[in-house]
Amino acid sequence: MPIYEYESTHPERGCEKCRTRFEVIQHTREAPLKECPACGRPVKKVISLCLAAIMETPEETARIETRVREYEKHGMWSHAAELADTHSEKTKDKALKNRALEDYKRAGYDARTLDKHAGKD
Repeated sequence: MPIYEYESTHPERGCEKCRTRFEVIQHTREAPLKECPACGRPVKKVISLCLAAIMETPEETARIETRVREYEKHGMWSHAAELADTHSEKTKDKALKNRALEDYKRAGYDARTLDKHAGKD
């Protein structure tokens, strides 16, 4: 069931619960709350601000990231770049692609060639 957020229509008169936003688990068919469950004062449903998201990383991507990090840690820039580049092509991960380009530069590859490879002509 979804979690909805509510707040007092007049925060200065709300109780400790409704003065700031509070969450309620409700079925989508349930009517929105009109009153605070604690004090009975009027409340309104508000749009939630998503400040953080949990992203699951597929196992293969996690393994690749770890290997790339290990190669970088040991100064094996071309190995890190090749692995990151290959995986970024497969996953269309732009951040990983940029990381690969940086590692190629650290390995001594010509920056102009890399810019063409990245589509920056």
